[in-house]
Amino acid sequence: MSGDFVGDAKAELSGMAKEGMRHPSTKPVIAGAAIGAAAGLLLPVLSIPTGLAIGAGIAFYKRLRP
Repeated sequence: MSGDFVGDAKAELSGMAKEGMRHPSTKPVIAGAAIGAAAGLLLPVLSIPTGLAIGAGIAFYKRLRP
């Protein structure tokens, strides 16, 4: 990956959209979203959609910048 975070993110999202479940980043991001949604269900300060978005975002970021 290059040093351009926005360009890397755009390329990764584009690949995920085109390849679907065959893309290597799709499953970890979905798993992160599920973990975030579960946290949103259990924690009173988060809603489920907020937890889902945060979990997916963290997993996506970790795929770009391990």
